[in-house]
Amino acid sequence: MSCKAKIISRRKFLAWSIQTAAGALAGTTLSSCSGLRRRPGSKMRFGLVTYLWGKDWDLPMLIANCEKSKVLGVELRTTHAHGVEPSISGQQRKEVRKRFKASPVVLVGLGSNERFDDPDPDKLAKAIEPTKAFVKLSDDGGGSGVKVKPNSFHKGGPREKTIEQIGRSLNVVGKFAADYGQQIRLEVHGQCAELPTIKAIMDIADNPSVGVCWNSNRQDLSGEGLEYNFDLVKDRFGDTTHVRELNSSDYPYQHLINLFVRMDYKGWLLLEAISKPKDRVAALAEQRELFAQMVAKTRV
Repeated sequence: MSCKAKIISRRKFLAWSIQTAAGALAGTTLSSCSGLRRRPGSKMRFGLVTYLWGKDWDLPMLIANCEKSKVLGVELRTTHAHGVEPSISGQQRKEVRKRFKASPVVLVGLGSNERFDDPDPDKLAKAIEPTKAFVKLSDDGGGSGVKVKPNSFHKGGPREKTIEQIGRSLNVVGKFAADYGQQIRLEVHGQCAELPTIKAIMDIADNPSVGVCWNSNRQDLSGEGLEYNFDLVKDRFGDTTHVRELNSSDYPYQHLINLFVRMDYKGWLLLEAISKPKDRVAALAEQRELFAQMVAKTRV
């Protein structure tokens, strides 16, 4: 297809224009038309997880606030005020898709609380089946994946057995997700948050529809340090990673972003903020600007 034949919709152009200011593209890129070489990390985008900052915004308000802050991607966490849950009707799912389609904001995916560590077979089944329901919901709403958790080691159970169970369970839901063109995103979470543990799980969970959602935990800095732990799982990263406020002093976010840019990550860095600013929309815009500055700094 020639460059002249590439038609960019008004909505996608708006998304592209905004994200370019952040060193990222939310829509169709123009580099192939201009002949310019794309820079590493230029497709990495900044978005929001509805945890805390967006938990009490209904869907119209959430989308509006993302547009105002120019943060054009969102992961919808379950149980929050947006109301996008597996229990909603087919018509309501169409409305969710319609709202996002009419906006430059992208539904990046859904954040479930399903986990696959319980040794009780019945409880494990009750985690796998709801995950499948979230996959269907994400597909219906226009999202691209579902976040899940590993999550804990139970007293009296061998760690290796739990790791194997989690990995095999991920393969089950990953195979199901693949049929819908969806991704299962394993959040680095709970007692399984040590990166060697996540790597061991992913060595078993070899379905290509299963990816790691980096979660910016303190454990990332343990052992041989951030870069070593990052390299353990970077080949299995999914399309989402979670960060807290980028100006936090207790995590080396500039170093983390350097690593993502260096590997030319093409996914979303999603803000899972924990502070309580008076104006969350303004604070969200400030975080987006900080993200852009940090990406730019890697290229100096």
